[in-house]
Amino acid sequence: MTLSSTPPPTGTPPPTGAARPTATLTHTHGAFLRRGRPHRVLSGSLHYFRVHPEQWADRLDRLAALGLNTVDTYVPWNFHERRPGEARFDGWRDLARFVRLAQRAGLDVMVRPGPYICAEWDNGGLPAWLTGTPGMRLRAGHQPYLDAVARWFDALVPRVAELQAVHGGPVVAVQIENEYGSYGDDHAYVRWVRDALVDRGITELLYTADGPTPLMLDGGTVPGELAAATFGSRAAEAAALLRSRRPGEPFLCAEFWNGWFDHWGEKHHVRSRDGAAQEVEEILDAGGSVSLYMAHGGTNFGLWAGANHDGGVLRPTVTSYDSDAPVSEHGALTPKFHALRERFAALAGRTAPRAALPSDPPLLPPRTLPVTRRAALLDALRAAAEPVGAPVPLSFEELGQSAGLVLYTARPLLPRGPQEVTVTGLHDRAQVFVDGASAGVLDRETSSFTVAGTGARIRLELLVENQGRINYGPLLGQGKGILGGVRVERRLVHGWTMHRLPLDEWTPRDIARAVSAGEPGGAAGFAHARLDVAEPADTFLALPGFAKGFVWVNEFLLGRYWEVGPQTTLYLPRPLLRPGANTLTVLELERFGDHLALRDRPELGPAEEYVETFD
Repeated sequence: MTLSSTPPPTGTPPPTGAARPTATLTHTHGAFLRRGRPHRVLSGSLHYFRVHPEQWADRLDRLAALGLNTVDTYVPWNFHERRPGEARFDGWRDLARFVRLAQRAGLDVMVRPGPYICAEWDNGGLPAWLTGTPGMRLRAGHQPYLDAVARWFDALVPRVAELQAVHGGPVVAVQIENEYGSYGDDHAYVRWVRDALVDRGITELLYTADGPTPLMLDGGTVPGELAAATFGSRAAEAAALLRSRRPGEPFLCAEFWNGWFDHWGEKHHVRSRDGAAQEVEEILDAGGSVSLYMAHGGTNFGLWAGANHDGGVLRPTVTSYDSDAPVSEHGALTPKFHALRERFAALAGRTAPRAALPSDPPLLPPRTLPVTRRAALLDALRAAAEPVGAPVPLSFEELGQSAGLVLYTARPLLPRGPQEVTVTGLHDRAQVFVDGASAGVLDRETSSFTVAGTGARIRLELLVENQGRINYGPLLGQGKGILGGVRVERRLVHGWTMHRLPLDEWTPRDIARAVSAGEPGGAAGFAHARLDVAEPADTFLALPGFAKGFVWVNEFLLGRYWEVGPQTTLYLPRPLLRPGANTLTVLELERFGDHLALRDRPELGPAEEYVETFD
């Protein structure tokens, strides 16, 4: 197993059944104690995997300035172990460094290792190589699944254990699974996760987190371990329910939803400053502890954004994970930050000092950047990878691919006259090309289009995009690509070639090969822009006139853009830029614009107030 720049711990975890040492964070008579002294957890969620590592310290300092004493983070399995047996804990994946920086900022840490995390993250954090295994059953006592989780926990959990407060680190609590009561009721499985953490050295406080309904708490809690709740409203009701079921336990809101995430094609979800602050005050007035979800949201860089599937429609999550958090996507302190800071200061019996606040990060001045068109879309994608042949279209999983695009090609014979072509099991979106010409877009699981047959073979190409793996609900782990088949009328089309296009894994050489594959032509393809900067700073990248695609900055995949919104700018953090010339590479799938633009503020779309109520 390939491990990290942070060496693994050498200590031996206690054997199963051994007594757990006294934890740093304990509770008695309905209240938390930290090393025996009364304590209130004031936490905020900040995900290291959504923030550039060079900005971790800055964002953690901003959480401390908010008045928090704790930070919590998920750990996404698929981010660390892209391929089986190759777990990484270096660079952006250096969890130990993030935790130590939190300690330097004066923060305790709560770690949420899953193995499932939801988090609007691709596949809920589960690796596609795991969920794509035939016969795999997720989040249950299915032995192949448990074996895989055990191997992952062997790599991860001892590293977390070494960072516990009992060993001089800042980790004071570790979560068992994640909102399991929203998914299932295999109590033996949840206990297995608890035992797997303990067996690998976790001795600090363990807790579960579930929605505040009897159904969810019945499914997800573990006898003997603290039961916390996740919600965005009705704090008094949640407190009463938890205390009626768990008398003597402290009231912990493990996620207070002070904002919300966005889907493509919807409005930008916000939570008012006063509404969020009032609900936090209600939690505190009920004697509760709280974690703000999110305190700082960050960004779904690359192709890591997940998706929801409600009412039969896939709803992919946007690139921004700003979440209307107190600390904005680029680190600015919002009115919500100041309102919450005043509440936390009042709790401590003091007035929040203004002078101690960090300033907002500097931004590049606005400007436009002309673009140079490069290889046309199909020429570039055909040249980007060697084709794989099969009698039937293969799924992403069968091709060993997690994210990105697959170009499917076949040459069916079409009789004369209009012929209906049907694609079944389409996940998620396909651009159709007939003899190299655009013939439309399919975006439903079963979709049809009509082609005028001439009695000859056509070149049928389907460019299929994985728009993000479902991260919540019973369709977790669903496959991508063409999972059914393609028919001309009732006849199946056989004889396919597939070009694998895992954009998130492309090297500079892969990008260069695609960009230089042919002459410019058509409405879509690759384009370049040059950005010269004397001193790097944050900026927001807009693509006016462009329709849908992906952007790389100096060969780093920044993320998706899509004109349907709500998001119309992409956050470009300072560490991705260098003094002098920087290269921006655009893969446009539908329609080029003629320039890029740098903005001095985010454009996240028309706002809509959203408060989750569990109704």
